[in-house]
Amino acid sequence: MPKNWKTYKLGDIASVQNGFAFKSKNLKDSGIPVIKIKNIVSPNISIDDASYFDGEIDEKLSKYLIKKGDFLISMTGSTVNVMSSAVGKMGRYRLDEHALLNQRAGKIYVTKPETVDFEYLCQYLNRYEIHYGLALNATGSANQANISPAQIKDIELKLPPLPEQKAIANILSAIDDKIENNLAINNTLEDMAMALYKHWFVDFGPFQDGEFIDSELGPIPKGWEVKRLGDFVKHQKGYAFKSKWYQEHGRLIVRVSDTTHNSINVDSCNKISKEIASNHLAYSLDTDDVIIATVGSWPPNYSSVVGKVVKVPKTAEGGLLNQNAVRLKMNIDDELHQGLLYCILKENRFLNYIVNSAQGSASQASIKLVDIFNYPIPYSGIKITKEFSKLLESNFAEQNLLTVENQTLTKLRDTLLPKLISGEVRLKEFQEQIESVL
Repeated sequence: MPKNWKTYKLGDIASVQNGFAFKSKNLKDSGIPVIKIKNIVSPNISIDDASYFDGEIDEKLSKYLIKKGDFLISMTGSTVNVMSSAVGKMGRYRLDEHALLNQRAGKIYVTKPETVDFEYLCQYLNRYEIHYGLALNATGSANQANISPAQIKDIELKLPPLPEQKAIANILSAIDDKIENNLAINNTLEDMAMALYKHWFVDFGPFQDGEFIDSELGPIPKGWEVKRLGDFVKHQKGYAFKSKWYQEHGRLIVRVSDTTHNSINVDSCNKISKEIASNHLAYSLDTDDVIIATVGSWPPNYSSVVGKVVKVPKTAEGGLLNQNAVRLKMNIDDELHQGLLYCILKENRFLNYIVNSAQGSASQASIKLVDIFNYPIPYSGIKITKEFSKLLESNFAEQNLLTVENQTLTKLRDTLLPKLISGEVRLKEFQEQIESVL
């Protein structure tokens, strides 16, 4: 450690605020999002399946408001045996709308701004090593481990002078901002693809000048027909990979829990050896494969909802699909129409169809393959199908490029972070490399 760096306990320079114990009867489907421990999806906060409070924010509740940039930590979770859900996960709240902090989630805030830069502190804490240390020292059972504010405040930090903290934080934050911007662009590209699909195959905008006929889906252009999804796809069920096979390096195992609302979080995927993987190549995933969850919960818990649909990004290519999900590929005209397939399955009508067809309890609903295959779709013939797929081609190619770029940026940040905050290297040694990717 450089001579002008100093060692502190987190409690010397920052503090932790507990969340509020909201009652389930007061949580609704709309209002202000309430951030629970499940919404802390490191390195950020997700509200994909959040509950909402629609009451008045009085003086008592105002202290639990979360604003953009706040830094949160989960104080309950599993132990180190399942690090993807382990206690001590941390993340930044990056949304413009305010939220509320639920119990067993905490907010870390700076009390000595003259000593520590908040952005630097967030980068310092939001690391696997810190997370692992907290989970390792948690109390309670394997599935209900807990940490206290006192344990969090006991984290030891080595801090450079404030100007150097700010310089390091500015660079790391610029990388994070670039990653977030790429994610936002990808979301916009998806919205554009879905709007185009709706225009062509729901509203039939390009075909309004022609004659329409009645069908089970309502009026469709004359010459079109209603087909079943199973007429156009081939499938592969996932495999029940054994947890005893998991190791630190190797081929990715993609579970439903590793998927976000439109992609795959490769960092949360377990891994198996290449030797074991070679015996299960039938379950391999290719870029732009479409995955659908056949087991899950009911809406609005979208993170685990039955019928959840994601597209395999280039960075997860070669991964293997775990049980409770099915891989689908278009199988027409010897051409890939994965963009069209993805849009068909992401349209609200399909989710409503799945929910109405699913069976089981609120937390363990399931859908049969036959129901997926029986889903009715309007079919225009191969010519229009090709035209539409061609329009989507550049859209999905750009999404894949941005996803790969984000993986590169993430690796750069994760390489830089421990070296910079330990004082092993100084920022100027990486300046040229950083500037080349920003």
